[in-house]
Amino acid sequence: MPLHPTRVRLASAALLTVAGLVAAGTASAAPAPVAPAPVAAAAAPDIPVANVTAHLAQFQSIATANGGNRAHGRPGYKASLDYVKAKLDAAGFTTSVRQFTSGGRTGYNLIADWPGGDENQVVMAGAHLDSVTAGPGINDNGSGSAAILENALAVSRAQLKPAKHLRFAWWGAEELGMVGSRNYVNSLATGDRSKIDAYLNFDMIGSPNPGYFVYDDDPALEKIFQEYYTGLGIPTEIETEGDGRSDHAPFKSAGIPVGGLFSGADYTKTAAQAQKWGGTAGKRFDPCYHSSCDTTSNVNPTALDRNADAIAYALWGLAAQ
Repeated sequence: MPLHPTRVRLASAALLTVAGLVAAGTASAAPAPVAPAPVAAAAAPDIPVANVTAHLAQFQSIATANGGNRAHGRPGYKASLDYVKAKLDAAGFTTSVRQFTSGGRTGYNLIADWPGGDENQVVMAGAHLDSVTAGPGINDNGSGSAAILENALAVSRAQLKPAKHLRFAWWGAEELGMVGSRNYVNSLATGDRSKIDAYLNFDMIGSPNPGYFVYDDDPALEKIFQEYYTGLGIPTEIETEGDGRSDHAPFKSAGIPVGGLFSGADYTKTAAQAQKWGGTAGKRFDPCYHSSCDTTSNVNPTALDRNADAIAYALWGLAAQ
């Protein structure tokens, strides 16, 4: 993980003080050489939740203008993809749109690579961009899509120079059974699969009655997110509701380490969970799951903010290793 800048400064000052004392006590000897202080990795930025919610407002507007949804094979999905792609292109990413077919309709994945970093060591973050046909899909999964978009834009604003290569992805047709992400993984040559050090998945991270769930598929990736939430004083639980039901599944099946965050879907919050996290016991984490009411009013901004910042913490730390 990146070294804390304050610790680096304190360590450097201590080394210089010791060197000065040695020189003063041994006047005839040359001053002992002082090793340079380690260079701290760039600290992860705070991701402005207002920017994330602005992307959600755009997804809502796109759905409203296109039959009320952003589903696979529908114009709302392609318009959502075009919106994300335009933001990334303007920010300096190298983007590519990968087509596939499902249910007789053309689907699209959007892949965005940040220039630089070791392309033999790829850190990848992804989220599905499609909604169900019943509604605009703002929590499911505008929340994950908007959060990784704003993280990508933060990478650009910082002009980050990571040691590892950063790649972002927005998947199509997840709601039909992870079709887009499976198509992507299956299209990779074996050598290219082995270059992906980590795939992080973010599917529903702004649920209105939120929980704080962390994927436990890979211990090292799980630990990073647990560390972040420990720093906030927020307990987490292992994510089980989405096992095998989101876009990390094809990556895991291919032997790629996976991690991620989740704020809950149609499971019911227990009294113990409400005591830990607030919210309402006996009510679903997302009462509008897969429904027409999954609009911009169906998002908890605090959960969205925390999870967007947790994504940055993980990406900055992993990319610097």
